[in-house]
Amino acid sequence: MEYVLAQVGVAVFAISGVLSATRQRLDIFSIVVVGLLTAIGGGTLRDVILDVPVFWLEDLTAFWVAMATSAATFIGIRLILKLPLRLLSYMDAMGVALFAVQAIDKTLAFGHPAAVAVVMGLVTSIAGGIIRDVVTHRSTLLLSRELYATPIVLGGILYVMLLHLMPSPFCRLIAMGVIFGVRAIAIRWQLFLPLRLTLKIDLDGKKR
Repeated sequence: MEYVLAQVGVAVFAISGVLSATRQRLDIFSIVVVGLLTAIGGGTLRDVILDVPVFWLEDLTAFWVAMATSAATFIGIRLILKLPLRLLSYMDAMGVALFAVQAIDKTLAFGHPAAVAVVMGLVTSIAGGIIRDVVTHRSTLLLSRELYATPIVLGGILYVMLLHLMPSPFCRLIAMGVIFGVRAIAIRWQLFLPLRLTLKIDLDGKKR
């Protein structure tokens, strides 16, 4: 089931990449590449940093799922655009939660400390989206006040703490529930970090 959900997460990320690329009027080949980068970019960067075999080179399923989903989304883009945008955001949040927990598990399995595992969970979850936004010239969510990276970090910290208290399957469910729950609440009610936790300095040196 976890393996199937991981492929669903790959598909959702690929769809988000294609939706971003269509605004740039790119051809199908360029759009498929953007979808592919969005879907597997985070996991690839994680494995490169950890100096371990890249996950999709060991099992090409994720690669083909990303390719097929990107092409299918391009062909059926008019049907995809009829879906509520919020629904796709919820699916993205579910994929982020799953990828974060899986990345933490993989990092811990290779003997790295908990802090590194949490960082790898964050990298895996958001790197694909950052690549997508850079390639399609969009403002990335990471550089906004939106609750995007914060739920991942909170859920990751909670996960590594719970691993010392209870069996890992329950820890996974709780951590994924926290990440998805906080992100879903933020999407539903458009919640942002408080202004006191943000920083903007004008050229004259005054803080806002």
